[in-house]
Amino acid sequence: MKEETYDCLKISNQLCFPLYACSKEIIKRYKPYLDKLDLTYTQYITMMVLWENKSMNVKDLGKYLYLDSGTLTPVLKKLESKNYLTRTRSKEDERNVIINITAEGEQLKDEAVNVPLQMSKCVNLEREDAKLLYNLLHKILGTFTDLDDKQKEKDK
Repeated sequence: MKEETYDCLKISNQLCFPLYACSKEIIKRYKPYLDKLDLTYTQYITMMVLWENKSMNVKDLGKYLYLDSGTLTPVLKKLESKNYLTRTRSKEDERNVIINITAEGEQLKDEAVNVPLQMSKCVNLEREDAKLLYNLLHKILGTFTDLDDKQKEKDK
């Protein structure tokens, strides 16, 4: 076989590798700031959604964060043990669990407000480039969501 046949296997030709490496490095840079808040990165992004929405069901939170319930449940239990949120079953449908932010969870927002500023110093991108990257990444995520939805329809 020609060498070109294997070009697709070169790591330099893989979009997934720089995405993976950047994600890992960025999350590593978050750690000292989140340690001060006694939060993991996953707990932090969960709290960010709750600061914005105040209340939502677990299923919607999982969709928002691209996390399955097996990953999200222990995160929510830990945040609940810290008294940052409550979990209650919906009265209309007990299969739905509703997450509500607590007063302590809201207070944590005041401590966390400087994290994005500190992180912006770690990522050397102009605001326009950061916005472009954000939009491109969400475009990719939307593609996966569309594919997942099509697969669910096919499986029916």
